[in-house]
Amino acid sequence: MEFTFNAFYTLIAAVIVLLLGRFLVNRIDFLRRYNIPEPVAGGLVAAIISLLVYNFFGYSITTSADLQKSFMLIFFASIGLSANFAKLREGGVGLVIFLVCVATFILIQNAVGIGLATALGLNPLIGLIAGSITLTGGHGTAGAWGSILETKFHIEGALALGMASATFGLIIGGVIGGPLAKFLINRHKLATEMNKEEVENRDEHQISNQGDDEFIAFEHPHQVRLITADNAITTLGLFAACLAFAEFMTAFSKDTWYELPTFVWTLGGGVILRNVLEGIFKVNIFDRAIDVFGNASLSLYLAMALLSLKLWQLADLAGPLMVILTAQTLTMGLYAAFVTFRVMGKNYDAAVLSAGHCGFGMGATPTAVANMQAITNMYGPSHKAFLIVPLCGAFFVDLINATVIQTILSFFA
Repeated sequence: MEFTFNAFYTLIAAVIVLLLGRFLVNRIDFLRRYNIPEPVAGGLVAAIISLLVYNFFGYSITTSADLQKSFMLIFFASIGLSANFAKLREGGVGLVIFLVCVATFILIQNAVGIGLATALGLNPLIGLIAGSITLTGGHGTAGAWGSILETKFHIEGALALGMASATFGLIIGGVIGGPLAKFLINRHKLATEMNKEEVENRDEHQISNQGDDEFIAFEHPHQVRLITADNAITTLGLFAACLAFAEFMTAFSKDTWYELPTFVWTLGGGVILRNVLEGIFKVNIFDRAIDVFGNASLSLYLAMALLSLKLWQLADLAGPLMVILTAQTLTMGLYAAFVTFRVMGKNYDAAVLSAGHCGFGMGATPTAVANMQAITNMYGPSHKAFLIVPLCGAFFVDLINATVIQTILSFFA
């Protein structure tokens, strides 16, 4: 029997998952020591409980997909609204280098998937499904390409296969990023871990000035930020404008050469709106309010995504597919440690970038940001990482991934 949660029940369940995750991270030293994000910790427990209830009693729940999507879009809008052109220029060479690094990994990821699928006697396109379609692309890309692979390329069960693979990637992406970055930081002595008291003292420090040097979006999600009701209302209006623009452009660009996922239009709308208002009309943008809403939306989105996981679907994965996904996990970890970290400078910023790369290389951009938050919460800020990863992971990666997938499928058409 399946129970459907409406938006209110879904929100309540997500908040409970976040509170559970915070409790576990604060109480279990292993989770804190290896920088496991709170939504991942609580979400995995909720997913395991759901699996047990389903196996023993046959009950399952379906959460509100619309609410989950809304929080995801608000998160991407917050990235766009936080990115003025000065920040884009600041990314400069580092952004380009990281983008090349990520694009190269997409090719490697698909080569591993297709190569192993062929060696194991599977259709090579199954390797593509267990490659960048679901791992770099996530659930949204898996759903979009799954129906195409079923109808045009006759891959039976491609959609379900994609959802299961994306689920695997979402979990693994949130699990391996923090420990990998911690290993790199400790091995190369790049930073000193703060104790619990130091973290609490930092978070209690209120950010009250627009120009406070300690402020940067998403780096310290628990740190106090002072906002007013007027700021909150104005910021909510900006978010609504971004989502409205994205909805219009998604419909307007449908079946055209410039068709893009809704979240890309949301991010782009945020960038345009921010810079037009600030650069032309000299309107003051309230970064603190954007930061608060963006962080809250990120946590709720991840909690809902993990809460909606149906782990029993992973049991339907054949042994060969698990071999492919395991190989992809090892490839991601090794690439982040030996390529991403080294190419980006072998410093603290590079270690945080490696954690972020694991997040969206196996899961999604929100997972990447959560991974980096877990690291910077323990070791200190990384402005460079929080500038580069959201821009690269949310915008450029999807364009590159779509191009690579389309090119590969043209050979099988």
